Amino acid sequence: MGLQDNDEDQNLQREREKQRQIDATRARFSAFSQNNLTKKTVSPIKTGLIPMMIFWCLVMGFLYWGMTYYLKPKQAQVLANGDLVISRSKDGHFYATGTVNGREARFMVDTGASLVSVSESFALKASIGAGVPATFRTANGDRPGRIVEGLSVAIGPLSVTNIKVGIGLHGGDESDALLGQSFLSKFDMTMSNNQMVLRAR
Repeated sequence: MGLQDNDEDQNLQREREKQRQIDATRARFSAFSQNNLTKKTVSPIKTGLIPMMIFWCLVMGFLYWGMTYYLKPKQAQVLANGDLVISRSKDGHFYATGTVNGREARFMVDTGASLVSVSESFALKASIGAGVPATFRTANGDRPGRIVEGLSVAIGPLSVTNIKVGIGLHGGDESDALLGQSFLSKFDMTMSNNQMVLRAR
């Protein structure tokens, strides 16, 4: 009987020790919660949201500037012998700045186009008059427009007068134009190392 009482006392002491440890752990956790979770929270609008928005606006602006600079076509170069060298742009096309009827235009070279073409708004600003109504067949279907003869087109030292230009065939920005075969066929054209070379005959 004495042994059994002794074992029960030991078991009871063990249970009390376990309960004491549990209570101590709960007390520590409760103290931690009161110290850390009940602190006054600071509004994210005052400290985090506005600076974060400014930071991301700056990052996006920098990326936009970088991509614009990276994709910007290189200017055509004129060699000492008078050849015009146009480098291929990052998008795979060839671009060059020139004039149509004396007004500056940004040309995209299109060897498959039969005519130099500009938009109606460009034609108005370049004082290009009425022409012969025409329907142009494009990859996006037929488009109405007109053909004007007797205009001048120039890129660097290369110039052609009395040339046919399609009006309304090409959309896009006002200063954009297509450089087609009505200009290109007047020159010898070669391609090498992502460069197009136009040479006077």
